[in-house]
Amino acid sequence: MTKTTIINHPLVQHKLTLLRQVETTTAQFRQLLKEIGMLLAYEVTRDLPIKYQQIQTPMKLMEAPMLAAEKKMVIVSIMRAGQGLLDGILELIPTARVGHIGLYRDPSTLVAVEYYFKVPHDIEQRDVLIVDPMLATGNSAVAAVDRIKESNPESIRFLCLLAAPEGIEHFHKYHPEIPLYTAAIDEKLDEHGYIIPGLGDAGDRLYGTR
Repeated sequence: MTKTTIINHPLVQHKLTLLRQVETTTAQFRQLLKEIGMLLAYEVTRDLPIKYQQIQTPMKLMEAPMLAAEKKMVIVSIMRAGQGLLDGILELIPTARVGHIGLYRDPSTLVAVEYYFKVPHDIEQRDVLIVDPMLATGNSAVAAVDRIKESNPESIRFLCLLAAPEGIEHFHKYHPEIPLYTAAIDEKLDEHGYIIPGLGDAGDRLYGTR
């Protein structure tokens, strides 16, 4: 059973439209991606486990809901563009641990090549959210989940900003049990593996490089 959720909140969709526009500056792109990261994290974490704890309000004692401490998340950013989403998510969940996976796409084969991997040592006791703005061919997403599965975490979710139908199909072919969250599913990939209409190269637009 495949699991894809489109997060179509009006604020997410509005900010995504601003991100897509070619005239959006690097500074604007960076701020918008951070804001969207926070909004997307709000939706993805709806079912985080909670516990009840006695607290004192100015009026009386009460049993109040709090996040279960033993379920602190690990946010794993696929470098380098994933950092833009990560910054916003950490604004919402500052207690989350952070991991990084460095992957680049071979320009001739489009295969994901790993060059860096570092995650918290106790990841097997935690829920993991892998983030990358673009799910294009799906090769990087599949490779990232493959690596995280080696650590045997409690759970894995994948969050992206944009996805291509080809990338979703490829991702679910290899990881049908992993929930996938995205703000939009675009038309297709072009012959170079870029999402159409997309928003260009998220990493280049985030950092002002080419």
